[in-house]
Amino acid sequence: MTAPNTKLAIFPASGGLGTATLQHLFKTHHANPKDVVLVARSPERLDSYAEAGVDVRKADYDDADTLVRAFDGVKTLNLISYASIQHEHRFNVHKLAIDAAIASGVSHVIYSSLGFGGLPSPNTPPTTVAQVMLAHIQTELYLASLHASNPSFNYSVIRQGLYSESFPIYTAVLSLTNPPSSGEILIPHDGSGPGISWAKRDELGEATAKILLMAFNDIHDPAFKPFLNTTILLSGPKSYSLAETVSIIGNIIGKDLKIRQVSVQEYADQPQVRASLDYGGGEVWPVLWATAWEGIRRGRRRM
Repeated sequence: MTAPNTKLAIFPASGGLGTATLQHLFKTHHANPKDVVLVARSPERLDSYAEAGVDVRKADYDDADTLVRAFDGVKTLNLISYASIQHEHRFNVHKLAIDAAIASGVSHVIYSSLGFGGLPSPNTPPTTVAQVMLAHIQTELYLASLHASNPSFNYSVIRQGLYSESFPIYTAVLSLTNPPSSGEILIPHDGSGPGISWAKRDELGEATAKILLMAFNDIHDPAFKPFLNTTILLSGPKSYSLAETVSIIGNIIGKDLKIRQVSVQEYADQPQVRASLDYGGGEVWPVLWATAWEGIRRGRRRM
């Protein structure tokens, strides 16, 4: 007789958001280690949790065979997105992980998506102009389709707000220790609003951990209804334009920083930008990443 699925899992568990979430799962919300499975490409990074009684397993998005049975015994899975802006591969590995989870008996997937553009409009299929959101939206739609075809499978989408720690990728890889001598940040955006509601990754992890435990304890609890088979947004309390963001950073480091709007190609040709967005495969990744500024420019209207 097959043992029932009774555990809560996080995958990948050793990255930035996964680490923040699991830390709060135990330190803030006092989860029972025996109830938790942590799945990671580098499980040795989680040795302290294994020593505390947590079931730590090895699996890798880029090795499909490792996903098979990685989620055995799990009923609630927090699936954190693959770290890339590559669209097709990113969605494909998400789908492989979701399918492997369902094959292992997972009945609820909580997907950590991205809060780019806020929330989709009600009763309107989500769309985006930003390359970074393409695989997220496709994954969200895939989860919704699985629930539609099998109502016993449930999902929750958490659109995680843009990390305040990620400001360099929106400011032409701005270095706090070596800012441009000119003080100019060259991006294909003039810095005006709408802005970004930055959120600390640690605080997103804390909120996510609370949602995971609510789902794990009882998805049918009325308190969890706003999170079930829908999309929610976690973000900071205030929106800052890119100009305001750069000004705040400048004040912190004692440097007068300003945005200068340039063409997409001029932005993409900056050496530090090319170096930070080199995913290989012959794609012009900096140019594709530059679609993020069009998404910011449109704000919540059409992402």
